[in-house]
Amino acid sequence: MNTKIWLWVLLFVIILAAGLYLVAFFMRRKNQDRLEELEKNKIALFDLPVLEEVDDVKKMHLVGQSQNTFREWNQKWIDISTISFAELESLIFEIENLNETFRFIKVKEALEEAEGTLKSMESEVEEIRQGLTDLKESEVRNSEAVQQALDAYETISESVTSDPDKYGVSYKELEKQIQNVERDFTQFVALNTAGDPMEARTVLEKAEKRTYEIQEVIEQIPPLFEVLNKVFPKQLKEIKEGYASLIKDHYVFENDIIQTNVDKLEGKVRSTLMNLEKLEVENVGKLNSEIAKEIDQLYDIMEKEINARHYVNDNKSTLVNYLEHADKNNHLLLIELDHVSQSYVLNNNELGKVRGFQAQMQEMQKEFDATEEKLKNKEAIFSQVAAFYRESLDQLKDIEEDQIETGQSIKDFAPRERDAIKKIDDYELELRTLKRHVEKQRLPGIPSSYLEFFYVAGERVEELSRELNKIRIDMNHIDRLVGLCEEDIQTLKDKTNNLIDSAALTEQMIQHANRYRFSHPEIKNAIDRSLSLFSREHLYEDALDTISAGIERIEPGTTERIRKYYFENKNNQI
Repeated sequence: MNTKIWLWVLLFVIILAAGLYLVAFFMRRKNQDRLEELEKNKIALFDLPVLEEVDDVKKMHLVGQSQNTFREWNQKWIDISTISFAELESLIFEIENLNETFRFIKVKEALEEAEGTLKSMESEVEEIRQGLTDLKESEVRNSEAVQQALDAYETISESVTSDPDKYGVSYKELEKQIQNVERDFTQFVALNTAGDPMEARTVLEKAEKRTYEIQEVIEQIPPLFEVLNKVFPKQLKEIKEGYASLIKDHYVFENDIIQTNVDKLEGKVRSTLMNLEKLEVENVGKLNSEIAKEIDQLYDIMEKEINARHYVNDNKSTLVNYLEHADKNNHLLLIELDHVSQSYVLNNNELGKVRGFQAQMQEMQKEFDATEEKLKNKEAIFSQVAAFYRESLDQLKDIEEDQIETGQSIKDFAPRERDAIKKIDDYELELRTLKRHVEKQRLPGIPSSYLEFFYVAGERVEELSRELNKIRIDMNHIDRLVGLCEEDIQTLKDKTNNLIDSAALTEQMIQHANRYRFSHPEIKNAIDRSLSLFSREHLYEDALDTISAGIERIEPGTTERIRKYYFENKNNQI
């Protein structure tokens, strides 16, 4: 037994040792692959043409700031190519030894350190190469940029010097600014020629900025100067002359500030020219907009009075005629209302409204006469007169519409009265017909509720007749009574039909129920109760409900069939 155990232990040890060996073998192989990749990347980095690029820039014979920058990049490359590469080589050699002796934990740490070092070196080399490229390209860029800037400068200079009148008061300041740009370009050329493209680039950027700023200003000045030097003076002169002409032609202006504002605007134009002289184009643009707006307002004031005078001349006769026409209509309407009020009650204050129209027109005539006096004395402000004319014409239009509406409202009094008188005869005939129709049914009696409503309907018709016989008729009240009579007659028709139908259906239901009188005691009770309601109390609807309920309990659906048959043959039975 002991021998077998020892054999199993030995087998386990052998398997464990084989497993550990395989793990060690694969880890060593994996580390070796990473080392080979690291070596490959190191060689690729070392083979980059950095030294040749350094030599190319060195041949440019840079000075000043450019030379300082080159020295920094060159020293960085020396440090990497000597110190950093040597350290990396030493680290790789150490990793190989550790890997051969199966010290995998230290191998892992050393590999990570070596890969990080290589990555950092790659980043620094890329930065060095980019810096060297920037130095080489800086001079090329300077050359291209200076040509563009010089072209723009020459265009500006030629534009200003060839036509100084176009820039007016701005010419001297523009010339000064152009000379400053020229000095910047001279300094740039000197630095670039001396082999300092980095410093030259800074000066060039300053020159470019000034050039394009002046170019933008130059484009805006001519139209601004044109407006200030020609357009505004011409408009202000036109306003002054036009104003003088209007005053001579007896125009009157409310709160007359035209001449004062013209003087202020002339001063504002002069001060704005001073701003333009200092090349304050943005401020000048805003001021020009303000001046233009104020000039337009002066034009509007004069144009308003000119248009108003035309309107007054064109509409004076229209207003006079309209006023006379409305006054005549009002007089006739008052006579008609006075006549109508003798026979009819006026509920809507028609007389008060028409007298109000008269007061409005009298006030209008009074103001018209006062306006005419001002016009005659050359004291009228035409815009105010035109406003009065417009308001008066609108008011007269409203008055005329109200006059027509009032006239129409009283013209239909007589037709409405005749229609109501005719309807009395119709209502009385309808009441007699309904009464005969009920009597024809030979019912044992009439329900008191029906009789009460019949008398109410009759009294309503009599009230309508009494109102129509009064000396002064209130047609609004008559119309209300006519409507109530219409409702009463229609309701009475419905009640009459319901009364007759309930009585007839009760009789038919009782006839049908008699067949069950002896076989169903509850039917006998329903028949007796229904007959009592029918013959003694004359409550035909209650009688019908009672007998219907009794039949439905023993023969569901029968009452609906009886009702249907009755209404389908009702006309033939009558």
